[in-house]
Amino acid sequence: MPYNYIFGNVFKTLIMKKIALLIVFIASYFSVLSQTEITENEIKDHIEFLILDKNGGRFPGEKGAKRVVKYIKKEFKTMGLQPLSKNYKQHFKAQLRVDKGIEEKPEVTTCNVIGFIEGHDPVLKNEYIVLGAHYDHLGLGGPSSKSDKRGVVYHGADDNASGTAALLEIAEKLASKKETLKRSIIFIAFGAEEQGLLGSKYFVENPLIPISKIKLMINMDMVGRLNAKKHVYMGGAGTFPDGVSFMTTLGKSLGFNPIVHAGSVGGSDHVSFYKAGISVLGIHTGGHPQYHTPEDTLELINLEGEKQVCEYIFQTILNKASSADTIQFINQD
Repeated sequence: MPYNYIFGNVFKTLIMKKIALLIVFIASYFSVLSQTEITENEIKDHIEFLILDKNGGRFPGEKGAKRVVKYIKKEFKTMGLQPLSKNYKQHFKAQLRVDKGIEEKPEVTTCNVIGFIEGHDPVLKNEYIVLGAHYDHLGLGGPSSKSDKRGVVYHGADDNASGTAALLEIAEKLASKKETLKRSIIFIAFGAEEQGLLGSKYFVENPLIPISKIKLMINMDMVGRLNAKKHVYMGGAGTFPDGVSFMTTLGKSLGFNPIVHAGSVGGSDHVSFYKAGISVLGIHTGGHPQYHTPEDTLELINLEGEKQVCEYIFQTILNKASSADTIQFINQD
């Protein structure tokens, strides 16, 4: 066999191996990059899981809610968040709401799911920013529903699978930027919000860190239906210094038309923190006819819009967590 023929085959084999290795490297690089960026596909995947029929509308104490807790815990662990408690879970008793005329209120055990990123400043790492969203919904209907349908899944794609998906995506991106963070960040998926803000109340009354060390709480509840005018609504921006001007300027720079209220703290989990004297920001993209009905489903979610809202919130937290500016509570009552 001619020498040139043998040499040519060996050379071709080496080239092909190098090309294969290069392809693997490029694929791995873009895989890691996509995992640290907020993407429409990942938002969709999270929401799709959360609203599965087998999760039964994520009702407190039931198997579906427990399956969702396991999912969130796994995501926190995968992205490298540290647990504040032994296993990311903070259990509590929730007394359930019942229809009128029913006196007995059943009590179930549910939990908050909590992870955190420690800041790098030797002093400011002892100050915390909380990002939260409730993961529960109405199960198969009940006293809080806006529909007379019972025994069907109330999917809660916007309320609040959208907020839970945003929590996971923003946490993942912040985890990739942890070297730039001065303050520590706590991520909480609250349980039993629909039963009366019970998860956030329990956390505030039983904090896993000194409550005085929490300087700002940002809450996401229904962030999946950004409209054509790009309105992002928020209350409580006046509870921290320059909050209204900061959120307005940042929002406009990102292409939004933010509706920013100094007060109007609203009725979701950030209220529990506000009552404890903590600066808050409650963010949503507006109400709609599908609120608290079985028709709150994935096809109505604006995935591109939610990605943009996630970036808005990410930039807000990145700024406040990497700055040494004082964050102090301003009462808006």
